[in-house]
Amino acid sequence: MEEIALEPGASPVGITVGPDGHVWFTQPGTNRIGRATRQGVVNSFDLPTPFASPQGITAGLDGNVWFTELGAGRIGRATPAGVVTEFPLPQAGSAPSGITAGLDGNVWFTEQVGNRIGRITPAGVITEFEVPTPESQPRAISLGVDGNVWFTEQAGNKVGRITATGVITEFPLPTPSSFPSAIAPGVDGAMWFTEQLGNKVGRITVDGVVTEYALPNPSSAPVAVSPGADGHIWFVEQGGNRVGRITASGVITEFDVPTVRSRPAGITFGPAGFFCLDGNVWFTERTGNKLGKLRLVTTP
Repeated sequence: MEEIALEPGASPVGITVGPDGHVWFTQPGTNRIGRATRQGVVNSFDLPTPFASPQGITAGLDGNVWFTELGAGRIGRATPAGVVTEFPLPQAGSAPSGITAGLDGNVWFTEQVGNRIGRITPAGVITEFEVPTPESQPRAISLGVDGNVWFTEQAGNKVGRITATGVITEFPLPTPSSFPSAIAPGVDGAMWFTEQLGNKVGRITVDGVVTEYALPNPSSAPVAVSPGADGHIWFVEQGGNRVGRITASGVITEFDVPTVRSRPAGITFGPAGFFCLDGNVWFTERTGNKLGKLRLVTTP
């Protein structure tokens, strides 16, 4: 496992592989968006709005990266050169959090306080859809292999699905107050998610059948999840200070992060996209103020 130091106070959270093949990440501590090459060369770009608190980040189909500004109530867009444009949400205080690209060419996001799922076109036109469960606190969001967009409801204790036309279906989770925090597609066709307080990794089929897998150690607090180039699901443990891997059958393996109390927060695989994988899992260390890189060993 390798770690890359960032500028002081960066406090990185979200991470993704951009259309340019570099790793992009949010730096709420310094109010910037960061970019790293696979060799570990890092650049960062200031956001126009002070105290924007950038959180989630995703690669858009338009060739840019898109991100949420939790503090400013805006959606941001950054070109490969780092030119940033911001789009304010219709209602202040909506607290946009998670973000993902949809197959419809738009970008979808969650409003943690606004209790809505939002959609923004490449031109910046925003449409919002109310989550049926009041004060559900939608947080993470991801494109599913079924073509729909899936999201987690932290306070609602549910996983939600939204179609391209805005029809929402919710699925309750078996573990009470599990605090589902992240979600991502698996190669098995299901969606995988983390339960931060439930201390589990969950799997939900397109029909809504949920299976949960308890982590080996208590209070591990899994918070982010991503498919890996090896076909398994990878996640980070904010409390356990580990990177975890789970197979489709639920076998879990954990790897310690070298920096103690690093508070890993986000995870992705690549780079670059689906065309030139370097065989690594990349993750952010919020308290450690670093990017982490774990090399996968794939087997036939």
